[in-house]
Amino acid sequence: MSDWKRSTREIMIEDLASDIRAEIQKHIELYNLGDILSDTLMMIQTDYEKVKKGFFGSAEFNHVTAILTSRWLIWVVSGNKSKVALLSAQLGDVIIADYARTPFVNMIPDSGIQVSGRFTDVSENASAFIGLEDNQAGNKFKELVIQTVQQSRK
Repeated sequence: MSDWKRSTREIMIEDLASDIRAEIQKHIELYNLGDILSDTLMMIQTDYEKVKKGFFGSAEFNHVTAILTSRWLIWVVSGNKSKVALLSAQLGDVIIADYARTPFVNMIPDSGIQVSGRFTDVSENASAFIGLEDNQAGNKFKELVIQTVQQSRK
């Protein structure tokens, strides 16, 4: 069982918090990505709450906003104990797998996607986990992102 309680829902661009929208715009401009949001296929937000363990654990909340376009995956992580972090990758430069089908699930049970390959702002290959609730929105996003990566390779 995951150490996080998650809630994933589909959102629209209008639902983005202004600070998240500003971070995305800054990233797009910094890396000269152009109008990559014009063909957004799906956008989700996952709210995480750390499952408190022991008497001295403190509440930890994180939010991940993930945007899938026909060529890009962009995700923004923010929380009450961390700074905002934004990552992006062209779908042709990464491999995306259902986390439940990776060997890591045996060590750390969880639900989401594993993204591996070349990210926009990193010169070497990297890997990231995007946690998703095992619900309709989370599963729809997971299936659509894997399908879109496969289509981008044709």
